[in-house]
Amino acid sequence: MGKASAAAAATDIETIQQNETGTGYLPLVQVILAGGSGTRLWPVSREQFPKQLIDVVGDQTLLQATMGRMAGFEGAWDVAADPVIVCGSEHYFATYEQAREIGVNARIVVEPGRRDTAPALTLAALNACAENEDAILVAMPADHSIADLEALHRAIDLAASHARNGTIVTLGVPPERADTGFGYIRLGDALPDGAHRIERFVEKPAAELATQYVESGNYWWNSGIFVVRASVWLSIIEQFQPAMHAACVSACRAAKKTDECIMPDAEQFLNSPSDSIDYAVMEQLGKADSKFSGVVVPLAAGWSDLGSWDAVWQAMEKDECGNAANGRVLFEGATATYARSQGGRLVACVGTDNLVVIETDDAVLVADRSHVQDIKGLVSRIRSEKAPEADNHRKVRRPWGFYDSIDHGERFQVKRIVVMPGARLSLQMHHHRAEHWVVVSGTALVTRGEEQFLLGENESTYIPLGVRHRLENPGRVPLQIIEVQSGTYLGEDDIVRYDDKYGRCG
Repeated sequence: MGKASAAAAATDIETIQQNETGTGYLPLVQVILAGGSGTRLWPVSREQFPKQLIDVVGDQTLLQATMGRMAGFEGAWDVAADPVIVCGSEHYFATYEQAREIGVNARIVVEPGRRDTAPALTLAALNACAENEDAILVAMPADHSIADLEALHRAIDLAASHARNGTIVTLGVPPERADTGFGYIRLGDALPDGAHRIERFVEKPAAELATQYVESGNYWWNSGIFVVRASVWLSIIEQFQPAMHAACVSACRAAKKTDECIMPDAEQFLNSPSDSIDYAVMEQLGKADSKFSGVVVPLAAGWSDLGSWDAVWQAMEKDECGNAANGRVLFEGATATYARSQGGRLVACVGTDNLVVIETDDAVLVADRSHVQDIKGLVSRIRSEKAPEADNHRKVRRPWGFYDSIDHGERFQVKRIVVMPGARLSLQMHHHRAEHWVVVSGTALVTRGEEQFLLGENESTYIPLGVRHRLENPGRVPLQIIEVQSGTYLGEDDIVRYDDKYGRCG
């Protein structure tokens, strides 16, 4: 498949759409939608480091597991080597690093702002098309769990055969129970291959209605996985959401590109309405003025959206008493309990039943499993009180490494800073704080005003308030320092950047 720029793809979109019912070569392009915040998995998932970047189930993060989801595909279609990942600017560096860790050369499209899944998929469609070519997009959220990849591949193979002919296809999960945490799809006419026409989409129902849906046998859970030709998706968006289509095309035409990512123009993209795929498109199918149709293909592959701690418990292996755990956890007389030690401390559950217990460096959650959907409201309360636990962990990742806020008080803060080999912080200045740096391990290259000098282990320096400075790691091992900040204001927004290799100036 050609690799023309997003601008070229956007420029030629009229030609692409004219060929939307063609039958030429069409590769499958995996599109990973990685823009969520995952507030129901607080306190592990935070606004600045959401659940897709965390190893919620298994050894890999959910994003990394999703990147490998098309590996070994043996259907009737060729799979493009590089997936397209759409993520927010605040998560770009972590997304890029996680792809690099597992050897995936992803094409990352960076959303300048959050506009939900419909604009995100539109950006992916524009960037999957190149030099008048087309592709079948396999769009999937980055934060789900699927146990049986062979079953997933069979469902995608069938879905692609419908998508090739201009139909938008979603994968529906035959329900195992009445669950109020999922959207539902009402099945229409059955097709010979086991798929169904889509009659309508239903948002998350109340418990009684969910029970009726499941008992009727006419509803499947909405997995959020969509299979559609890129050109067809763009035509659908142009018909149903013209303002969204225009904004995304303009943003891609003015996009900036680096070797690692594509950055649509922020001003143009933020003109787009915010809407989900379900609302913007799927609920519009079948209307009298629509030439497009929808099909749902069954997916029986151990799917979970991991939308709550109860869903995580459901997806995990359990002991003979129904308990599941991550990290340093001990159960004594406990039943049906999920516990996670994120910060490394021992979590001991004695006589607990039907509970969730989550420990991190800066927060502890204890909840009845039947009330975990209420965590989203709790996070809103935390955010309304302007408490930091809603957005960041104590350990905050940066493109150069991370820092850990190990102590703070009135007019002071202590951080452990780790800078990876070859990385450097921005050239910056603070209006309200001074800083003391002590090297614990590694070698530091320090810029302070007009000076530049090296510091080794157990050596230190002082950065006065208002002085330009930079910290770099010129060595081959991680640089670790202790930073003591002092001043009248210690917020992260007291940073004026003059130069930054990661593009964060301005």
